[in-house]
Amino acid sequence: MDTTNNLYTKLWSASDDLRNFMDANEYKDYLLGIIFYKYLSDKQLKKIGDLLELETDDLEQIQVAYEDYLQTEDADLLLEELKYQDGFIIKAQYTFTNLIKEINEGTFQLDNLKQAFNDIERSDENFAGLFDDVDLYSNRLGKSLQDKNKRIANVMKQISGINLAEYSGDILGDAYEYMISNFASESGKKAGEFYTPQEVSKLMAMIVMDGKEDVKGYTVYDPTMGERVIIVMGAVCVNKSTVSRTLTKYISCIA
Repeated sequence: MDTTNNLYTKLWSASDDLRNFMDANEYKDYLLGIIFYKYLSDKQLKKIGDLLELETDDLEQIQVAYEDYLQTEDADLLLEELKYQDGFIIKAQYTFTNLIKEINEGTFQLDNLKQAFNDIERSDENFAGLFDDVDLYSNRLGKSLQDKNKRIANVMKQISGINLAEYSGDILGDAYEYMISNFASESGKKAGEFYTPQEVSKLMAMIVMDGKEDVKGYTVYDPTMGERVIIVMGAVCVNKSTVSRTLTKYISCIA
């Protein structure tokens, strides 16, 4: 597992290709969204490995076991348990690990990543619109579909060697804040204009969720948030629900 600083550097470097075609206010949505999807995928594969009692943390090996298990008569039991624990299911063909395999084989299509996003967003009302800011078909990624495929594939390959299941939500959240500070710097803004400080987010979450630790599926309106900081980032400290754990610290920046 990389040190924290190495993790920050590797995640940030994934935006190198996009940085040549769009400004920070645009490419941040792609970088943060794709990293978060990998986080969800890696965490779920790790959980699958635990449920199947595999003696490995290698995501590629778990992927193979996942695909094999789905051919057995007990496949539905596994999928039901994933849905119960995480609130969503990432199909074997749509895991980040399998998409990287397709990239390496030259068969990757943006439609598969888009479908992966859609499946998560439709699995629970708490996930609705989670990847809205990641426009995979934007002309900013290139004029042809082939160009768009290549650009997104490059971002994915840059982070493919990082097993995000090895990192806690706190570390990933700190990495997001590091990247957001860099986005702000490149945009000539102060970091505070891009995100709510972690301490403030946690305090907000604790106040909002006081006495509601077991409640699932309610919303919070903050007219002064500026950037969308999913309050679950802080809520994980006081709410141990499945969705809260899954959405830990996905900080999406939209002005």
